[in-house]
Order: sequence, then structure tokens, then C-alpha cells
Amino acid sequence: LEGYGLDFELQTAWWHLDSARDLAARHPGLPVTINHTALPSDRSEEGLAGWEAAIRSIAELEHVHLKVSGIGLQGVPWTAENNRRIVETAIEVFGVHRVMFASNFPVDGLAGSYAEIMGGFLEITEGFTDEEQRALFAGNAVERYRLDPAVLERPSLAERWPA
Repeated sequence: LEGYGLDFELQTAWWHLDSARDLAARHPGLPVTINHTALPSDRSEEGLAGWEAAIRSIAELEHVHLKVSGIGLQGVPWTAENNRRIVETAIEVFGVHRVMFASNFPVDGLAGSYAEIMGGFLEITEGFTDEEQRALFAGNAVERYRLDPAVLERPSLAERWPA
């Protein structure tokens, strides 16, 4: 992948991140993005402690990023309070410039509407600066996937998070 200038998108549960870390460490020039926040579906204290330890370990590798998505639980309404700990921990561990908010629709529709989920991310990050929010909601993805930066000047983004 590295030889072709491609990224490695990895969807795996947190309990496999040790193996993922070993793989990523062998390829420091290959951008790696972990999808769906490494699937923190076990919200018990033990489960969350294991998830946090796993993401802390792989976050030590600077070329690894994290997409915060797919964190809703089936049968549990998606609210900021139900997901705040996951989002805040992910950002604290990876830093504001290695996290991207993403959608997992239509699957996430089992837990909440698009507006509820994105609104929840906004609620959780309401104390963040405009620059930090812009990075999490769009800027990091534009940089990570080498997209045209002009997308950040679209009225919907430029009005919410001025450059």
C-alpha cells in the first residue's frame, strides 16, 4: 500500500489492536486509520478500561489516526451523554489532530439519526476552539485523505468554523 501511496483503513475490535500495533510499527511510512473507534461496544468499566489501554498503545504510533464513528449501541438511544466518555477519551488519547468524526450510516440509524449523532459530537466538543472543531469535523479528513482543501471553504463549513 505504501508503495502505491495508499492508506490502510483498519476495522478491528480493540482487543486485536496489539496485533494491529505490531503491523503498523513495521510500516511507519504507511498511514493507518482505525475505523469505528476500535469498536468499544462493551461499556462496562472493565471493557472500557481494556479499550482505553488498547487505543493508548497504538496511539503511540504517530502515523495512526482514529475515526470516531459507529459507537452507538443497538437498542440504546444515541446521546452525547451515552457516548461522551468514548469521544473524549479518543480525542485525549490521539489528540485533536489525529481524530476524525465520521458517519456509519445507514447502520448507525439503529441508534440515532444523523442529526442526533453529529449534533452529539457538536455537543461534546462545544468547549473546543473553532480550529479544533474544524479539524475534527472536516480538516483532519481533508489532510489525511489528501482532498482538495477548497472543500473547507464550502459555506456550511466556512460559516461554522471560519478559517
